[in-house]
Amino acid sequence: MLTFRTRLLAATAALMLSAAAVATPAEHRPSPPASASPRPIVIAHRGASGYLPEHTLAAYWLAIEQGADYIEPDLVSTKDGALVARHENAIAILNADGSIKEATTDVAERAEFASRKTTKTIDGTAITGWFTEDFTLAELKTLQARERLPQLRSANTRFDGMFEVPTFEEVLQLVQQANERRREEARRAGRPFAWRPVGVYPETKHPSYFQGIGLALEEPLVRTLHRHGYLGRQAPVFIQSFETANLRKLRRMTRLPLVQLLNGSGRPWDFVQSGDPRSYADLARPQGLAEIASYADGIGANTGLLIPLVAGRLGTPTSLVRDAHAAGLRVHAWTFRAENSFLPDDFDAGSDPAAIGNLAGQVHAFLKLGLDGFFTDHPFLGVKARDAYVKP
Repeated sequence: MLTFRTRLLAATAALMLSAAAVATPAEHRPSPPASASPRPIVIAHRGASGYLPEHTLAAYWLAIEQGADYIEPDLVSTKDGALVARHENAIAILNADGSIKEATTDVAERAEFASRKTTKTIDGTAITGWFTEDFTLAELKTLQARERLPQLRSANTRFDGMFEVPTFEEVLQLVQQANERRREEARRAGRPFAWRPVGVYPETKHPSYFQGIGLALEEPLVRTLHRHGYLGRQAPVFIQSFETANLRKLRRMTRLPLVQLLNGSGRPWDFVQSGDPRSYADLARPQGLAEIASYADGIGANTGLLIPLVAGRLGTPTSLVRDAHAAGLRVHAWTFRAENSFLPDDFDAGSDPAAIGNLAGQVHAFLKLGLDGFFTDHPFLGVKARDAYVKP
């Protein structure tokens, strides 16, 4: 359950950061083409991760307050089989010289866990650090979350040490609380059916790896979702994965909507393991999309598959959105981030990589393709951009 401190901090951050986010370049309202989705969904990538440390209850709550349609928890497993929200099972990664390369918890500073440091090969890559599957849930709960990109998002580091690593169960409880509040507000306003539930968009991280160590993600994921009442094709849920085999397995276990993630390069890890030579680019072609449609309901596409970058600027759009729609698949694009460091040169705002650029301009360029939704680290700006493009 949410603590009072978490609720208070999230609400305060919502007021402070939403006000700051308004001060962005004004955009004219483009005219959407007839083929565009009537209301593309805004998916809060790891919560409101542009404003608060990612994959924390506070970040998810802030995303909901900022109007996100879905929140996205990446899921990994603990030693005792609990699903927790982390971008990777590696919760602190070291460089060759022993310095911190990336950390989403304070585990590297915890002397009692020094012996847990190890080197593992995850999906073909050797990583030295600490991993969720080597901790029980009780042990993991003693750690504190921290900002993953401290150099770029230095303002977020003031929240380091304030939040735990949440379980998937806690994330669903948070969503339930938000939806109960929305339902009650609509009832009091005399419009009991005029509300839309917040959805959840979990990703199974490294499913083949976790299957191989006896901690399969699919069973506890489906069991937890079904127990919370997420059943059938119309439930406000999308389950996503970069692998294909676990989505096929999930299709046999649930009727909930599934999304095949497509990276801008490389191959699904289960293809690498099985010797299938096809790449994500192959899956993005009409034949691959037809195959995806046999087990999934949509694709989550890297923006480079939709509009490639040419010398740092947006190039000519591909036919992927049109081809996917022809195969009966929804199309969600990832990931839209407001900092100059991530924006195409068309939309950045100068040389400071941490400065906020013209996210709305980038979003509009992709919505013109007919997207059904998009992932963003900055849900306030994403919702604002979507609503400027398509009237709510």
